[in-house]
Amino acid sequence: MKRIALFASLVFAFLTANGQQDAQFSQYIFNGIYINPAYAGYKQDMYLHSFARSQWTGLNGAPQTYAVAGDVAVNDGTVGLGLLLSHDQIGAQSTTAAYGNAAYRIELGKTGETSWLAFGIGFGILQSGLDGTKLYAAQAGDSNVPLGFQSAILPDARIGVLYTTDHFFAGASIDNLLPQYMHITTSDQSLTVVIPKPHRYFTVGALFALNDETKIKPSILIKDTQGAPTSIDLNAFVLLNDKLWLGGTYRTGLSVFKKNLPAGLSSSSALVAMAEFFVNKDLRIGYAFDYSLNKLGSYGYGSHELSIGFSIKSKRNDVSRTCYF
Repeated sequence: MKRIALFASLVFAFLTANGQQDAQFSQYIFNGIYINPAYAGYKQDMYLHSFARSQWTGLNGAPQTYAVAGDVAVNDGTVGLGLLLSHDQIGAQSTTAAYGNAAYRIELGKTGETSWLAFGIGFGILQSGLDGTKLYAAQAGDSNVPLGFQSAILPDARIGVLYTTDHFFAGASIDNLLPQYMHITTSDQSLTVVIPKPHRYFTVGALFALNDETKIKPSILIKDTQGAPTSIDLNAFVLLNDKLWLGGTYRTGLSVFKKNLPAGLSSSSALVAMAEFFVNKDLRIGYAFDYSLNKLGSYGYGSHELSIGFSIKSKRNDVSRTCYF
């Protein structure tokens, strides 16, 4: 009963916040296209990546997230093209999305350290759904609770900018730009499907070589949206022999914007342990484990996230290139 009550309060917080959080995942560290369309083409070679995440393991209706992405640079590296597919489920609520992404990449320096400035845009559609069979009305026959699955298909867009060198990156992006302008209700006037609100991301990070075999990469991600606490990820990783990334994240709330949030809606903190192993020069496997530092941590078994990435070397690119971001 305690678990049911706890999860019910979490879902209530999501709905009363008047804004849907994007799916929470940790391995954007290894592929930035999930949060910024300007990342398309960064690795130049075709790169395919997927991840599966089970959040708050052990709680009924806990979030499940799946995504697959692919991108490549064309036109001598000046244009990046990418495709992103995702599905997120939390309790009765689900979101399925597909985006085509394009980035215009400007090479700023050809001598010494190479640097690029990319402007990205993505267009797509998303299906926001609500499954009434997974909801339990406090009063039998409540007309506000749908009897079956209801959904709406909405257009969407995302934009971003990204600056990278061999040892530094900084980026900013916004997604869910269009759904906020849509007013969707169902024919039977039951609960409306949740319309995602814009999410703003800011990232910055750097790479430092300790020696030929060891490099460290600190970075931060700030995420903000209407009706929910601003959050920050503090990340630190070490790369060993260009074969194994080891590191972690501390995720917590950040009070930088004045918001009128519902009473009792607090930001949560979490610790994340992550690893990515290069099986060979083309294949990577990653894993992340999240542990909540609030009451939720004592009710579940943490969050587990598995990813696989595969590079297909471009025929025009016969020079080996290591991408650290």
